[in-house]
Amino acid sequence: EAAYDELKALGVDEVYCLSVNDAFVMRQWFLHQGIEEDTTPGSLGFNKVKPLADGAALFTRGMGMSCTWTSERGFGERSWRYSALVKDMKIEKMFVEQPAIQNSGPDPFECSDAPTMLEYVKSSSA
Repeated sequence: EAAYDELKALGVDEVYCLSVNDAFVMRQWFLHQGIEEDTTPGSLGFNKVKPLADGAALFTRGMGMSCTWTSERGFGERSWRYSALVKDMKIEKMFVEQPAIQNSGPDPFECSDAPTMLEYVKSSSA
């Protein structure tokens, strides 16, 4: 959310947050994070970053990013952390947290964060 305006100014069309959850959980999580909701009829729901619910993990599996955290966290199937820059329907760059392992104890958040993507977008648009 904090990097949204700068990403948009650099030419990024939109910023989405995808999670293996349903739309209701995603909305509540966004609200709990303090992300401002757009209640205008016909809006996309939030003013800046938009939530994308992948309730059945179909997109996540298609991306090869499905992981299970059954015994470690009791979550079952979820998405491994990553960020992706998509241009003209093609992935230009992905930042995938390492090591990507099933049922991981650690939950790394080192390279899939907004500052890393922002720096990449800045350097690729220079």
